[in-house]
Amino acid sequence: MDTSRLLRTTGTVIAAAGLLLSGCTSGGSGVPRAAASSSGSGAGHATPGVIPEALRPYYDQKLNWRDCGVPGFQCATMKVPLDYAKPGSGQDIDIAVSRRQASGPGKRLGSLVVNPGGPGGSGIGYLQAYAGIGYPTAVRARYDMVSFDPRGVDRSSPVECLTGQEMDAFTQVDQTPDDPAERAKLVEAFKRFAAGCEEHSSKILPHVSTVDAARDMDILRSALGDKKLTYVGASYGTFLGATYAELFPGRAGRLVLDGAMDPSRPALELNRDQTAGFETAFTSFAKDCAKQPDCPLGKGSPQEVAQRLKEFFRKADAQPVPSGDPARPLGESLATTGVIAALYDESAWPQLREALTGAMNGDGSGLLGLADSYYERDADGKYANLMFANAAVNCIDQPAAFNGPAAVDKALPSFEKASPVFGAGLAWASLNCGYWPVKATGEARALAAKGAPPIVVVGTLRDPATPYKWAQALADQLESGTLLTYDGDGHTAYGRGSDCVDTAINRYLLEGKPPAAGKKC
Repeated sequence: MDTSRLLRTTGTVIAAAGLLLSGCTSGGSGVPRAAASSSGSGAGHATPGVIPEALRPYYDQKLNWRDCGVPGFQCATMKVPLDYAKPGSGQDIDIAVSRRQASGPGKRLGSLVVNPGGPGGSGIGYLQAYAGIGYPTAVRARYDMVSFDPRGVDRSSPVECLTGQEMDAFTQVDQTPDDPAERAKLVEAFKRFAAGCEEHSSKILPHVSTVDAARDMDILRSALGDKKLTYVGASYGTFLGATYAELFPGRAGRLVLDGAMDPSRPALELNRDQTAGFETAFTSFAKDCAKQPDCPLGKGSPQEVAQRLKEFFRKADAQPVPSGDPARPLGESLATTGVIAALYDESAWPQLREALTGAMNGDGSGLLGLADSYYERDADGKYANLMFANAAVNCIDQPAAFNGPAAVDKALPSFEKASPVFGAGLAWASLNCGYWPVKATGEARALAAKGAPPIVVVGTLRDPATPYKWAQALADQLESGTLLTYDGDGHTAYGRGSDCVDTAINRYLLEGKPPAAGKKC
């Protein structure tokens, strides 16, 4: 299986494994939160229907579409203000946009903007590799498929922090420190990461909040010529979509929020919830693994299988496993990341069994490959900016879960209760925003999007990265939210094999008819 494709098509890499900084959805500061951004316009204050005069040039711009070099797709560049409090100051940034035009037949319905999550996932990469060619034919026939790299991401003024070599070292730092020396090394790694981001990206760091990205998305809506935004967001993309609806309820069209996040929960609670979500996903894997003839973790209950995985992690911590790369043997941190990467989609379970079998027999290359795909590290040792942008957005969107090691110590028992397998590592991973150079501008708060049309919120019962209760909470908070439940495993539901889910969402996108309240698939 092509793991890189797997992780992108299920909603970009979305978790807080090991040293995943703020984790792609959680981790350091937890899920980003809407509130007052650097622009001074909080998500709790709907932007007036009349466009402010200072922003008019941005809203009136026309996109100059050109060939992307990818068959069937066009690309353009959109101007937005770096700081929404100072539009027209000359400090604009470019937002990269891509589209695949509606293929027909049928009347064109406008643009469908998609976001793969993260934060930090490249919308353009997701569109060109999956959504623009893999979304249901009926949807692609009627909509121009569109996405963009949010500010700070990939092609749009990307946040940069560490070199490839520095990231290699960062991802190998022990995530479950056993003594003061290891604790100090972990703290120093977080501080070095933050300092690198400040050194290389100080101009953009204060302006990458989710509120800023949502405001950019409204300019994109206007530039596309659409009166209303039609949107499908996965994982973190659900928070971006809900923030848009809160800011611009009168401009919200058909919004699908798949793998939903709960904007009302503070970082500590979100991180702990997500930790429990990965435990739930691992339990499903463990039950299945114990039935397979090639399960390297043996037979027995999920608890017994989990204990054997913990023992493997302990051994890898003491003596890393050769991986084929002498500079990067498979220690506990990389091994944990590799396991978590495969828990996003049950179709990766056979690959995880194979990778674990290899690692437990002295060949860590399979798990290292999974970890590399998670981190978006290529064969030449270059990392995409996913993890840099992820931290930058998470750390400005909400105050850090922890402000120092003592706070982690206090919370460790609750994390280990949530997940005996992953709890300690995910608790320590939640520390990184405690050293961030830019003060958070958001906070945990419910989003109601009063006045918005029906918004479809999708939750998967055994989702590892965005627990089902988050979808329930978001659907309840949104004044017009309706919950669609998928009884399944893996992260997100749309386009992942459920005809029931796909039919319900397709009908909403094509006909404007949301699923009945409480619908389950």
